[in-house]
Amino acid sequence: AMLSGCRRALVAALGRAVGQSLRAVSTSWCPVGAAFDAKQQPRSSATSRETGLFGVPELSCPEGFQEAQDKALQESEQLVQKACSTPPGPEIVMIFDQLSDSLCRVADLADFVKIAHPDFAFREAAEEACRNIGTVVEKLNTDVELCQSLRRLLDDEIVLSSLDPETRRVAELFMFDFEISGIHLDEEKRKKAVNLNVRILDLCNEFLTGAHLPNKIDRHVLPEHIWYNFTAEGNYLQVAGLHADCPDDLVREVAYKIFLYPNAEQLSRLEELLASRNSLAQLVGYDTFAHRALQGTMAKTPETVRQFLEKLSEQLSKRTQKDFEMMAKMKMKVSPKNSKLMPWDHPYYSGALRAERYNIDPGLYSPFFSLRACMEGLNSLFSHLLGISLYAEQPQRGEVWSEDVRKLAVVHETEGLLGYIYCDFFQRPDKPHQDCHFTVRGGRLKENGEYQLPVVVLMLSLPHSTRSAPTLLSPGMMENLFHEMGHAMHSMLGRTRYQHVTGTRCPTDFAEVPSILMEYFANDYRVVNQFARHYKTGQPLPKNMVSRLCESKKVCAAADMQLQV
Repeated sequence: AMLSGCRRALVAALGRAVGQSLRAVSTSWCPVGAAFDAKQQPRSSATSRETGLFGVPELSCPEGFQEAQDKALQESEQLVQKACSTPPGPEIVMIFDQLSDSLCRVADLADFVKIAHPDFAFREAAEEACRNIGTVVEKLNTDVELCQSLRRLLDDEIVLSSLDPETRRVAELFMFDFEISGIHLDEEKRKKAVNLNVRILDLCNEFLTGAHLPNKIDRHVLPEHIWYNFTAEGNYLQVAGLHADCPDDLVREVAYKIFLYPNAEQLSRLEELLASRNSLAQLVGYDTFAHRALQGTMAKTPETVRQFLEKLSEQLSKRTQKDFEMMAKMKMKVSPKNSKLMPWDHPYYSGALRAERYNIDPGLYSPFFSLRACMEGLNSLFSHLLGISLYAEQPQRGEVWSEDVRKLAVVHETEGLLGYIYCDFFQRPDKPHQDCHFTVRGGRLKENGEYQLPVVVLMLSLPHSTRSAPTLLSPGMMENLFHEMGHAMHSMLGRTRYQHVTGTRCPTDFAEVPSILMEYFANDYRVVNQFARHYKTGQPLPKNMVSRLCESKKVCAAADMQLQV
C-alpha cells in the first residue's frame, strides 16, 4: 500500500543493484548448515587477498582506525560545506544522510570492535575512534549554520509539499536531533551541551566496562567446599557472575553478595552520569532526562511509561504472590531450616519449579537443538515466510576477528543479495557474556544508483563443539538465537532510501518487536518440528516435549515479569 511511484522506482533500483551483487559473489556460497557443522568449518582462503575487518582495507591493523576516522572526518567537512551552500530541496536531505552515513560507517563498526575484538590494541583504537567521532557528531548537532540549511527547507511550504513522505520524515528527524541537542541555545550553552554529551558518552563506557568486571575475595573467607565454583587467582577467588542456576543456596548467596558488592568507583560514575544527564536535559529544555530520551519513541513520555508499569504491576500482584508462595514451598523441601525466599533464590527456584512440574531438564532437549539444525530451521522459516535464504560465504583473510566467526549472505529469491550477517556465536576469553545485535553498516540508496548493503553482527556465547558432539543449544539459547536473528532480519528487510532510518534505526521501543515476534516462532511446534532433530539418531523432537516446554514458561511467569517491572 505504501508503494508510491518513487518507491517503486527505488525498489527497481535496489533490485538492479542487488542483482549485480548476486552475480558477483554467488560462486563462493555454500549451504548455511555446513558453516555450523563441526566437521566442516569454513576458513579464510590462504589464496584470498588480505583485507581489513569487515572488508575495510584500512582496518588490517589497529592504526587503521585513525586512518578510517580521518577519512570520515574529511568527508564530513566537505558534506557540511555542501549542505550549507545547497538551496532548499530534496538534495539537502540526501546530503545530510550522506553526512550521517560517513560518520556512522566508522562509529558503528568501532562500537562493536571496542567490545568484542580479542586484541586489546584493536579495542583501544576502536574506543578512541568512537569517542572522537561521537564528539564530532555532538558538535554537528549544535552547528547553527548546518541547522539553518535544513530549517530553510522545512520552512519553505512549497518545497516541503513537493517532498515524498519518506524524505520529509527524514528531514524532520534530522531537525529533531538538532532540537534535543540544544540548537536553540546561545553559543556558550551550546558548548556546554556538547561537553555534557561527550562526558555522558565517556561515563556510559566506563560504567558498562566496570559492570562486567569480576570481583575477588580471599578464598579463606569462604567455606572450602564451594571454592571449586569460582575461578582461583592465587589466594583469591574471582566471582564473575551470579551463578543463578547453581543448586547450592550458599554458592548463589556468595555470588550475589560478592559480585554485586558496592563499588565506590562505579557508584561515583553512576552518580555523575545521572547528574550529567539531568543537567543536559534541563539545559536543552526538558524537565528530566527521561522526557528527552522518550520523546522520539512510541511511548513518548515518562508518564505513559510509569502509568503502564504501575498498571501492569497492579494486574500482576495476586499472581506474583502465588508464584512466590510456590517458590517458598519448593525451597522448604530443599532447605527446611531456611525456607525464606531471598533475592538470589528467585531465578533458581522458578526454574526448579518448571523442571519438576514439566520435566524440562535442558539436557533432555539440547541433543535436538544442534547449532546446525537451528540454523537450518531459521533458513527454512525465512524461506517460507519471506522468500529469503541464508548462505555461508568464505571471508577473506583479515575480514573477521576470530577464526570461528561465520559470514552469512542474506539472499532474496527475486531481489538478490540483501546484506551480510557476521555470526560471532562462540565463547572466548575476554568476550562479553551477552547476546546482542550490532549494526555495522546501514543500508541506503547511493548517489550512483547502487544500494549500500547492510552489514550486522550477531553476538552470542555458545559452547564450542567437542570431539563427541556438535554445539548443542539449551531451549533458552535456541530462543535467544531466534530473538537475535529477528533483529538481523529487521536490518536486512528494513530497506530504505536513507540510512538514517534503515533497519533497526527506528524508535527504540519498536526495535524489539521483530525480535520478540521471532520468539513466538521458536515456541511453536509447527516451526520447531521442522528442524529439531537428535544429532545422533535424526529422531524428531516429540510433540509432547515441545508442549511441556511451552507450558512450563507459564510457571512463575507473573513473578518473572514483576521482577522485570
